[in-house]
Amino acid sequence: MNEQTIDRRPLATRKLGISRWTAQAVARTGITPNQISALGMLFGIGSGLALGATALVADPWWRVLFIAGAVLTQLRLLCNMLDGMVALAQKSDSPVGELYNEIPDRISDSATLIGLGFALGGSIELGFAAALIAMFTAYIRAMGKAAGGPQQFCGPMSKPQRMFTVTVVALYCALTPVAWQPTLVLWSPLGLPALALLLICAGAAVASVRRLARAARSLRGAA
Repeated sequence: MNEQTIDRRPLATRKLGISRWTAQAVARTGITPNQISALGMLFGIGSGLALGATALVADPWWRVLFIAGAVLTQLRLLCNMLDGMVALAQKSDSPVGELYNEIPDRISDSATLIGLGFALGGSIELGFAAALIAMFTAYIRAMGKAAGGPQQFCGPMSKPQRMFTVTVVALYCALTPVAWQPTLVLWSPLGLPALALLLICAGAAVASVRRLARAARSLRGAA
């Protein structure tokens, strides 16, 4: 098994020396890629809980929780990157590896986006909508692969971009005065987390159309 034979999301961070060193170090501990995937899911759930809890506590604790949500979101992405790299380093290929690669990701995505919906300044409806549309983009990618085509990772608002948006918004809410955090009144007052979810919904919807079109074009070409 090598990097060229694995159909994975292209990430520039995998090519960094520190990333390769970390993967090699983790591989030597004996931790399996599936365990890393499960750990990433726990970080994803934790980020959702931390973000959602910001609406339940007073300043400065909601700021601390926004920072925790941002950190846990990035730790989840770190695990997402390392599981495949560790599998390569260990030359391991689990028969259930694909399940561990996909299912924890879907749970993590939903937990983080729904958590942002419950957050201070969020929108519960937009949180669930973002989680649903994110799930749909992953479904199109998986169905394209199942039909015999390559996986489609195009955006906007693919997983790394969604989580980058969540991280930036969480840190901004944590570190800036409340007066600097915009609120837009549409059907209800929407704070910055809600506006970020609205952006994620719009971008992921466009990504779904693009992925479906690319998958169809690829399968027709193969036929």
